[in-house]
Amino acid sequence: MAVLGVDGCKVGWVGVRWDDDTTVLVAPTIGELVTLTGPVDAVAIDIPIGLPLDAPREAERHARPRLPGRASTVFNAPAAVVLDAVDYQAANAANKIALGLGLSKQTWYLVPKIRDVHDWLATSPGVPVVEAHPEVCFALMHGGVLVDGKTTADGEAARRRLLADHGMVVDTCRRTGVAVDDVLDAAATAWTARRYADGIAERLPPGPRDVPAPAIWA
Repeated sequence: MAVLGVDGCKVGWVGVRWDDDTTVLVAPTIGELVTLTGPVDAVAIDIPIGLPLDAPREAERHARPRLPGRASTVFNAPAAVVLDAVDYQAANAANKIALGLGLSKQTWYLVPKIRDVHDWLATSPGVPVVEAHPEVCFALMHGGVLVDGKTTADGEAARRRLLADHGMVVDTCRRTGVAVDDVLDAAATAWTARRYADGIAERLPPGPRDVPAPAIWA
């Protein structure tokens, strides 16, 4: 079995292909990354999939309790209408009208990547694709939330150990526009992609399991 875990990075996307070994790949668009990866049984991406129309998603509400003390790492998905906004002010106003919530600047900066995945999925790529949240993945691997941030030395070491314990040793050598934590996050989502392909991944919210989105999988 081969799967792909994906995280965003400065130059686009970084992916970890996991079969008997791990391979790190980088591409500017999600479509190019998946093509570069080759055939896989499932893809898990750290980006919102299945944007809400008129109410906040249940996925975030179910994911946050998994991360006590670090729940703020789970951002609210923007409303679908935000994809058509020309600037932050317009996006924030549209999100308030649609969901009753303001749009954080951090989420606004993710909109190009959300749009990239949204447009790619519209092409019916022919592979199961689910949303994953790396911190939720690591918490499940660990049996509890990781208190050290992913960019700290202790946090990085803890995440490497967890991945190794689950069969993944990942090459995090220096790559232009790709941080070490981007690669480790992509590896965590690859762990979820395999669990999804095996039919054992957790769905947040719990059901219906035959509907991949909107949901966060771990």
